[in-house]
Amino acid sequence: MSAFFISTGIVALAEIGDKTQLLAFILAAKFKKPLPIILGILVSTLINHGFAGAVGEWLSLMIEPKTMGIVLGISFIAMAVWTLIPDKFDEKDAKLAHFGVFTTTIIAFFLAEMGDKTQIATIALAAKYHALLPVVAGTTCGMMLANVPAVLLGHKIAHKMPIKLVHGIAAVLFAILGCMTLLALLKPGLF
Repeated sequence: MSAFFISTGIVALAEIGDKTQLLAFILAAKFKKPLPIILGILVSTLINHGFAGAVGEWLSLMIEPKTMGIVLGISFIAMAVWTLIPDKFDEKDAKLAHFGVFTTTIIAFFLAEMGDKTQIATIALAAKYHALLPVVAGTTCGMMLANVPAVLLGHKIAHKMPIKLVHGIAAVLFAILGCMTLLALLKPGLF
């Protein structure tokens, strides 16, 4: 169960101010149809994070456990640093309107999430916890927790969000996870 809650919390925090959250704001402002946008985000995230989680599980089977622990520990610490770097949004990510709101959202979110920190985090979390379904469910919940309010409340909440503080908390969580992963290699059974 901790894989689900850790995945949910880390991704929800990392997603605040992320390019996909900015995409959610833009799609909401452009289409003014929250339900198909929310459903599109859900479908896109399930596909994207399902694939990312499967890659993480596969990597954990292919790489020797100690090496994987080192890679994961360093990856989580790198994610902490990456979380502190603000994302930039490319307007072309939202210019697929001829497909309809639902399909546009699926395509735009899927493309924007490729190589994004929440996708990389999903790979790392699935590799660490060896729990594909709880991790994918958790990262998907985290994405929805961050993006549904963006779609429903749009620009009313965007300027009130303490993005630097939220990113700082997410960075600390990633760093703690990275340090715990590396320390567990030195003292097995510690965590």
